[in-house]
Amino acid sequence: MRILEESNIEDIALGAAVLGTGGGGDPYIGMLMARRAIRDYGPVELYSLDEFHDDDLIVPTAMMGAPTVMVEKMPNGDDIINAFRSIGKYIGKPIKATMSIEAGGLNSVVPIYVAARERLPMVDCDGMGRAFPELQMVTHTIYGISSTPFAMSDERGNTVLMETISNKWTETFARSVTVNMGAMSMIALYAATVSELKEASIQGTMTKAETIGRTIRAARQQDEDPVNTVRESVGGYLVFKGKISDVERRTEAGFAKGDAYIEGIDTYIGSQLQLSFQNEHLAARIDGEFRVTVPDLIVLLDVDTGEPVTTEAMRYGYRVAVIAIPCDQKWRGEKGLELVGPRFFGYDVDYVPVEQRFSNP
Repeated sequence: MRILEESNIEDIALGAAVLGTGGGGDPYIGMLMARRAIRDYGPVELYSLDEFHDDDLIVPTAMMGAPTVMVEKMPNGDDIINAFRSIGKYIGKPIKATMSIEAGGLNSVVPIYVAARERLPMVDCDGMGRAFPELQMVTHTIYGISSTPFAMSDERGNTVLMETISNKWTETFARSVTVNMGAMSMIALYAATVSELKEASIQGTMTKAETIGRTIRAARQQDEDPVNTVRESVGGYLVFKGKISDVERRTEAGFAKGDAYIEGIDTYIGSQLQLSFQNEHLAARIDGEFRVTVPDLIVLLDVDTGEPVTTEAMRYGYRVAVIAIPCDQKWRGEKGLELVGPRFFGYDVDYVPVEQRFSNP
């Protein structure tokens, strides 16, 4: 167990935005929420799964919707608490802790806010090791853990509680409700025991995110190459460097979808990278050829600062580096690729692990 103070939050949010592959919500908004909660209610205890009893109940908390909307439509704090408490009332069993369901700038620190307000601990694990755009795209699904009972709430005080026959149906219904809530909602889902999470979850995510964030901050302070420093810290591969020449972005069915086009600089002059996204970066093509696809992580970094650039923050003229990070092995099996492989998202290409395509410089 260790204590999360205000001083830990910036590094966690920054590192989680790297793992979030462009999605998971604005890290700045999440950082403000978590800091305020710790200031008002006290620090949060972060535990490993081994420090709980096997039958203890853990409920993740998160934001659902289009990250572009959150730039103008802020959560009010009570919405996520309403969703979280609804799960406990429905199950009728005490919730021992919350956790992140994905690694994302906002969604890695929303549970810190919940933990501080509810005076509960947080677990150092998540259900993706990165971020994905749909609710069923978690390792919980691979291991047969249900997403329901599922609770969602908005800033007006509306709360919806549902049970479904599959995690994909949860996504279908919840996406429709999220659109009606203004393309953003706060959610609680995937209630599971510690015993189940020891098998299904990806452990150590919060610590990993904090380490990455600390590495970026140290690189800036020591005037090191931030992109290469981040790449080394995550075991990633440099894919491309360039300047964003165009961004085609639209909010559709509760998602931020589109493509960004990056013209090469330095050794990449004369080439163009096309980055396709649905909340998160899904595929990178160089001169029309697929070079990286989900489930591996595609991360856009500012060339000068090493800070991750989220899908909603991409703008013309940004100088960026694209790095790819191998995903957790759970995603590379048959069930994982059925859930989050490139063909699920409509790309006519088989998944090839990034380490088979690139070598470190």
